[in-house]
Amino acid sequence: MKPRKKPTDTPDFDLESFLAAAGKGRTLGEYPKSHQVFSQGDPADAIFYIQKGKMKLTVVSKQGKEAVVAILGAGDFFGEGCLAGQTLRMASAASMTECSIMRLEKAGVIRLLHDQPAFSELLLRHLLSRNIRIEEDLVDQLFNSSEKRLARVLLLLANFGKEGIPQPVIPKISQETLAEIVGTTRSRVSFFMNRFRKLGFIQYNSQVTGDLEVHSSLLNVILHD
Repeated sequence: MKPRKKPTDTPDFDLESFLAAAGKGRTLGEYPKSHQVFSQGDPADAIFYIQKGKMKLTVVSKQGKEAVVAILGAGDFFGEGCLAGQTLRMASAASMTECSIMRLEKAGVIRLLHDQPAFSELLLRHLLSRNIRIEEDLVDQLFNSSEKRLARVLLLLANFGKEGIPQPVIPKISQETLAEIVGTTRSRVSFFMNRFRKLGFIQYNSQVTGDLEVHSSLLNVILHD
């Protein structure tokens, strides 16, 4: 005979189903490319989970200079600063491709963190991974040339060095956006992109779609001193 559950036992928590379906405190949204999910200075009252697509987080200085601080994809959270007491958004979030995004209200997320270890573990893994990435970005910015920084960004966008199978074809991304991520000018990005293409490290798949194919040989730029 199977042991009967105690009255205090809770049913198994299906994390995948929870993050895939709308419900109380959860809203699933479909966003077109270049849609602003929230803007810098907006109230911070929810976190978001990306089911499909790519998002970028940008920050604008008082002088009007914009910088891309993160590129996120399926399986990533963003907007989680509200859980640490952030009342206003410190960055803007916009879709780079068509996206499916789950919005989770702050109060509901806090309850989940207390009640569901599976959700707490997932969010903790995400936060630790983001922290590691930020540290790597800082080291990259301090010590590497803009050419190496650009090569690293392209490899990361293609998932080289991440868990799972690399996806070498990157949906169209502008050189302005790449310049904002790398911290250089568009002209320098254009110069290096042309150089990478001539060396066979990257390939433009189509003048229509603008997709970019990144080859693993681009690692040579990072490994070369």
